[in-house]
Amino acid sequence: MKSDEILQYCLENLEGTILVNSWGEKGIFYNPNNTLKRGIYILTIKEKDGENDKGSNLDRENIYRVNVGIQKKTFINLFGEIPNRPSKGCIVDMEYDFTSIDKIIPHPIYAWMGWICCLNPTKKTFEKLKLLIQESYEYAKEKYRKRK
Repeated sequence: MKSDEILQYCLENLEGTILVNSWGEKGIFYNPNNTLKRGIYILTIKEKDGENDKGSNLDRENIYRVNVGIQKKTFINLFGEIPNRPSKGCIVDMEYDFTSIDKIIPHPIYAWMGWICCLNPTKKTFEKLKLLIQESYEYAKEKYRKRK
């Protein structure tokens, strides 16, 4: 799949979402009627390494990472535990190859917040990712209601 297909899926299927380009990423935010300054994160797509985020080696040709924020209880069900926050410029202490393609794994930096990721998902893997994107969407709507 191409990253734009994932973004388009979100915009077409998750009501009240917007696309925001910032910090070298493309993000899908829940922000109905643009009532908040930015909105609530649902997912981001990152296509290059950043100063403090090199764990996935995104500078390889045609590599991108989908990042999705899920609830911590779901993260624990998937991966067994929430890791400690890594030091600046480091990755979380978990036994995963954060450069692997087409696998749903913890986010190399933000796993401590309940974020997961997948590098270059295939259509088959994206079908599994859709359930987690839907959870992130529902979670974002809940956070939005609390902010309003």
